[in-house]
Amino acid sequence: MALSDMRKDYGIAGLLEKDLEKNPIRQFEKWFQEAEAAKITEPNAMTLATVGRDGRPAERSVLLKGCDGRGFVFYTNYESRKGRELDIQPQATLLFPWVAMERQVTVEGVVTRVAREEAEAYFHSRPRTSQLAAWASPQSTPVAGRAVIEESFRVVDKKYEGREVPLPPQWGGFRLAPETVEFWQGRRSRLHDRLRFRREAGDWVVERLAP
Repeated sequence: MALSDMRKDYGIAGLLEKDLEKNPIRQFEKWFQEAEAAKITEPNAMTLATVGRDGRPAERSVLLKGCDGRGFVFYTNYESRKGRELDIQPQATLLFPWVAMERQVTVEGVVTRVAREEAEAYFHSRPRTSQLAAWASPQSTPVAGRAVIEESFRVVDKKYEGREVPLPPQWGGFRLAPETVEFWQGRRSRLHDRLRFRREAGDWVVERLAP
């Protein structure tokens, strides 16, 4: 497939050091709120990159479900590919691609499981059908066809009919504690602004990267 030579130039805004919040989480929250205000489709959608035991990288889109001074939280089946890989190699990268705003945020850090109580509180805030799906789907496992998953869902739905759906033992959250957070803003002539927060001796250091 041939692609045309698209010569889009960026120039909506710039990003200077004087405009940054002093803490990357606060800067992220500021940009996230601006993404929401701009009606970006699912601004909490992010690419999660992990590495398996074989050294091969894998990426997929997941949804951010929490962000505070402790880090960035998302939920999954612990027995899925990403869950297994994070248990083996508890380091990951997140990428928020806010293309319409000519922005992206990249977060790198160490990942740990969230407390069971925290996962349970979030699980029960989800729609009941999503709770049932967490039981019905052996995520990342090959299945004979869609009918297998749909039948599994029907079985689980009947099992928990009229009562609360419990948190599956294989389901929960991960929290990525950031070690670096890069804010990228598109600029004209491909001279983009890239400002990166980096942990150093417990403090955040800001450095500009060449585009």
